[in-house]
Amino acid sequence: MKRQLIAAVGVAAMVVGLAACGSSSKKDDSAGGKPANYNGKTVTAWLMSGSAPQAWQDGVKADFEAQYPGAKLDIQTQKWDGIGAKVTTGLSDNSVDVLEVGNTQTAGYAASGGLMDLTSSKADLGGNDWAANLNASSVLDGKQYAAPWYFTNRVVIYNKALWTKAGITGTPKTLDEFYADLDKLKATQGVSQPIYLPGQEWYTYFGLIAGQGGQIAKQNGSTWVGNLESPEAKDAFATYQKLQSYSTAPKDKDEATPEQTTVFSKGDVGAMIGLGWEAPAPKDIPADQVGYFPLPGKTADKPSGVFLGGSNLAIAQDTKNPDLAKGLLKIMLSDKYEGQMATAGLIPNKASLDSLATTPFAQAAIPASANGSTTPNTPNWANVENTPNPIKDFLAAVLQGSDYDSTAKKYDDTMTKLLGQKQ
Repeated sequence: MKRQLIAAVGVAAMVVGLAACGSSSKKDDSAGGKPANYNGKTVTAWLMSGSAPQAWQDGVKADFEAQYPGAKLDIQTQKWDGIGAKVTTGLSDNSVDVLEVGNTQTAGYAASGGLMDLTSSKADLGGNDWAANLNASSVLDGKQYAAPWYFTNRVVIYNKALWTKAGITGTPKTLDEFYADLDKLKATQGVSQPIYLPGQEWYTYFGLIAGQGGQIAKQNGSTWVGNLESPEAKDAFATYQKLQSYSTAPKDKDEATPEQTTVFSKGDVGAMIGLGWEAPAPKDIPADQVGYFPLPGKTADKPSGVFLGGSNLAIAQDTKNPDLAKGLLKIMLSDKYEGQMATAGLIPNKASLDSLATTPFAQAAIPASANGSTTPNTPNWANVENTPNPIKDFLAAVLQGSDYDSTAKKYDDTMTKLLGQKQ
């Protein structure tokens, strides 16, 4: 899920909402209560490459066309590269009714006026059961502009063979236990580094702040400001710094430079903090030799916090088929299809479906997701994520010796300025 690509387009204004929903029993009053005739009507939904399994798409299409006789569903797969410009065009010429939007960018699309207000439809869509922290990115100024679809977060991915060689027989339940395990790995021959953690991996730092009950940026009245100077952010940095001290990864690079999965896949790294798709291919490290656990917290009762990445579904404000779009969204968000996303290893939008996520990665990710957070819900957040990202620069500077307090103030000022700039 290449959220940073969306951020580059952030402007996005004009988001297209993905499949939408409404009552599947909609009647045409002018026809005396007879089922509405949807002949000739087509709903176009845009899903991003790599999101929904083909079986999921096929099932949604079949159910939609069965519930709305005569209507057709055209699901089109889009690539993240250049999606902002394509969305803008699609909305202007009404070529799309509904689409998937990254959760970090939904506020920007909503503020542009491109998304339909779904507040009055939330209950019908199943919204009363949506997890509050997953739904947060779909709401702007108290109004529901999208619906949470699926999420994921980072966990510790470790090389079982190296851990066994180091004499480690279980997975840690606290940060102190994790540090002890990293010390054992550090002393083990054949281990190049206990953990691979580049200095600018801000997603992990973001999660550590959330786990302390803090925010990386906060709202003062109507203004958003940087919050790196907060006690929670400083405490989270101390944890991040200690973890990073076990790594020989560059302090001024992120997890994509180089791709951390290529480093881990060489087989001499004890662990990394990553997403499910970053696990090594079986040809590099056999699947049964790769393990997963949530990054532990300070106490055993609660893992560290995490950054929640994922996608929401929304309806285009100017769709010509609002009832059909709402009907489609209702199908997509039903337990049947949310459950299929869960079995695919993703985090569904309601806790009651968590048990369906049975992959090793998902079983590690879900316990931490309850203690996770999405990015600040402001349309201007893309200004922060875009290059040069001040959070990355802040981390690199302090890890390389700069004073925390003065550096935090510097980059808080930068963040505040960026959060105040209009798209």
